[in-house]
Amino acid sequence: MEKLIISVATTGGFTTKKHTPYVPTTPQEIADSVYKAWQAGAAIAHIHVRDEDDNPTLELEPYREVRRLLQEKNSDIVLNFTTAGGLDLTSEEDRIRVCELSPELASYDAGSLNFGSKVFVNSPGMLERLASKMLEYNVKPEIEVFDIGMIHNAITVAKKGLIKPPYFFQFVLGAQGGMPATPENLMFMKNSLPEGSIWSAIGASKDQLAINTITILLGGHVRVGMEDSVWFRKGELAKTNAQFVERIVELAKILGREVATPKEAREILGLNVKRVAHS
Repeated sequence: MEKLIISVATTGGFTTKKHTPYVPTTPQEIADSVYKAWQAGAAIAHIHVRDEDDNPTLELEPYREVRRLLQEKNSDIVLNFTTAGGLDLTSEEDRIRVCELSPELASYDAGSLNFGSKVFVNSPGMLERLASKMLEYNVKPEIEVFDIGMIHNAITVAKKGLIKPPYFFQFVLGAQGGMPATPENLMFMKNSLPEGSIWSAIGASKDQLAINTITILLGGHVRVGMEDSVWFRKGELAKTNAQFVERIVELAKILGREVATPKEAREILGLNVKRVAHS
């Protein structure tokens, strides 16, 4: 099987210190958490940032600071910046502007859905504009899909030449308003992908480990972290994001799957191109 890419989502746009005192929220905390997860075996870091009041933000400076701190630590982890931020961050201009930082990856939420009591809006026009901006700044979309229709939304945009293969899909299963986290739904999503696609999966909250395990066996890649679950096991809060990564590394060994380094993840995802980082 292809080597396993482990993504770590350290913070998210919803988890707060009230949910768990261990979630990193400042640039320094996020960078330190990413660094430890990288040491544990994570190849990609999915980055959300917060403002001084601990609220989700799409301001560029916190992203820059996280990147700078990780560069100082000589980490070669692949950075994946969110273009969503949080459900209350609805400005399309702010979301699209994140691409101007030229991260190697950025999230591309391929459709709208009812998320709890709110609506997460990603209109067809927004999807085309975001994809165009990613192309302009050499950012590969991590195509986040919460249900089957979002796969087809992304394919529609790709057919216009705005998303280049190999496509990288991230299944988000178990989120409110999205597809439930079941083995049947995971297989359905996998079997609906364009040929040659690379895929990864998230299991929200209590479903994280189960979806991770099935995905490893099916040859996909996985995402873990406090964005998706604050619980390491029932009744026990995770104290670090690295804990989740360490468990996946051990599980992969048991299941006979080698873990990809950041360099190997770049090769799998087709990220080995000359890049010009924008400030």
